[in-house]
Amino acid sequence: MPLDSRIDEITDNIRERSRDRREAYLKRMRTQAEQGPRRGHLDCGNQAHAYAAMGEMKDDLVADRVPNIGIVTAYNDMLSAHQPFKDYPDRIKAAARAAGATAQVAGGVPAMCDGVTQGQAGMELSLFSRDVIALATGVALSHNTFDSALYLGICDKIVPGLVIAAATYGYLPGIFVPAGPMPSGLPNEEKAATRRAFAEGKVGRAELMAAEMASYHGPGTCTFYGTANSNQMLMEFMGLHLPGASFVNPGTPLRDALTDAAATRAAAITGLGNAYTPVCDVLDERAWVNGLVGLMATGGSTNLVLHLIAMARAAGVELTCADFDAISGVTPLMARVYPNGLADVNHFHAAGGLPYMIGQLLDAGLLHEDVQTAAGQGLSAYASEPKLGPDGLHWAPGPRESQNDKILKPPHDAFATTGGLRQMRGNLGLGVTKISAVAEDHHVVEAPCAVFHDQDAVKAAFKAGTLDRDVIVVLRYQGPKANGMPELHALTPSLSVLLQRGFKVALVTDGRMSGASGKVPSAIHVAPEALDGGLIAKLRDGDVIRYDAEEGRLECLTEGVEAREIEVPDLSANEEGLGRELFALFRANAGPADQGAGIVI
Repeated sequence: MPLDSRIDEITDNIRERSRDRREAYLKRMRTQAEQGPRRGHLDCGNQAHAYAAMGEMKDDLVADRVPNIGIVTAYNDMLSAHQPFKDYPDRIKAAARAAGATAQVAGGVPAMCDGVTQGQAGMELSLFSRDVIALATGVALSHNTFDSALYLGICDKIVPGLVIAAATYGYLPGIFVPAGPMPSGLPNEEKAATRRAFAEGKVGRAELMAAEMASYHGPGTCTFYGTANSNQMLMEFMGLHLPGASFVNPGTPLRDALTDAAATRAAAITGLGNAYTPVCDVLDERAWVNGLVGLMATGGSTNLVLHLIAMARAAGVELTCADFDAISGVTPLMARVYPNGLADVNHFHAAGGLPYMIGQLLDAGLLHEDVQTAAGQGLSAYASEPKLGPDGLHWAPGPRESQNDKILKPPHDAFATTGGLRQMRGNLGLGVTKISAVAEDHHVVEAPCAVFHDQDAVKAAFKAGTLDRDVIVVLRYQGPKANGMPELHALTPSLSVLLQRGFKVALVTDGRMSGASGKVPSAIHVAPEALDGGLIAKLRDGDVIRYDAEEGRLECLTEGVEAREIEVPDLSANEEGLGRELFALFRANAGPADQGAGIVI
């Protein structure tokens, strides 16, 4: 199928806008690549330090013609998604040796979990951990001894940080290696219902804890479709995974075989051979458009609006919020995965998953097929799925029909004609909203606002009953400069209860919502943020706000707001405790949300 003219036009706009930045980036990458194998430029003393602990592999490492793979790992055993990475380095080293290569753990990066820090002060470090991960990866690869890299990461900020670094070292080939989701536990909707009941005081903490533990119950990624699983989808749509690798459960023979295959492939695509595939060539404007299409077709995380902009800039590509809006407008919503439906990612995978979706979207002309990928073929390779047979790992054509039409549908019969992610504009600034899980009668909310400066105050107002009305909750001074832009998912149970009580409710904030943003209409990432003088800083209780997701409008309808003085609360509590002192430089230099809210690029 020829490429849809609308996708082609959006791609051309991004290409033209990015031309100077992309050309400068590629020039830097070509200059680095022309220097040949990195180890060849090290003095003997430098090399001896790098190889001292490598035992029988020392001779191979000294030989410039033997590829050396750098492993960057986000392993820790506190977080379920990253615990499976514990044994990956030994497995990768064995697979590399079998392929005539060597491998070393280049370094580790931090991996924090928004599920642990949700509603806690530690969440104020979360967004900036993306930049720390990029910096830490930069340090890991700075020893200049690697011919390709394997990036082991899963969750919210980890994959974006690794991608930023992989693009910065774009002359190196790289493959992202996932660990897969945990098996299905307590259904996500049952867990959410228990959370709402707890917020109303109908069940106690023991019942809440039992539900949470039954949902998050073993090694692997959480099973709802939040940022972590959106990241995995993205790596597949953009050609940085091996095909079909995203949602294979940990600890299975197929998962192990895919990890081995990633090491083998990383050895094959270095500059020492004939299949050199540097990351800089994979991550051109077509790959980013493919990633955006995947985000919209699956109903993915709003956090990726921030991350994709920052990630693309590292590869010399300039994305804007308008690109998200434009691609959402032409991409059908093909999947219903919680919170957009009742299924979890294991059900999604069983129904056909990413191979089905990529095949269908290619047939509909909504994806660029002619891209470079880590697999060494165009994107059509990602319409196949991995199989493990008597002769080992191979790829077979993916399903051409949905195995469950309550979870997956083809583009011509999709759950919605658009992706459900909208840009919001108006006198309150620029923001985004995700409505793929929001009931249609809540797409427009016009009501007096209630203004807050912290999450606890919102929860207290809910418990006191002062929010039992049509209301737009404004939670400001939650932007990157104010306090690191924490997620505000802890408010979801309370606001969901207000919806169930029949009220018109919306959230407006310069902070973030969860990657699993659900049924509560929310205008998030509002920029300029309050601390940068955005109009949101001048709102007062009772001002009338219109949230209109149909038209993409976010307006304060009360006259005279612009002439008011900005109200600045005491933000000193955001500056200390739980390591927040260490991030003062990050807060001071953070970019605006519509430019990725980062400091690195």
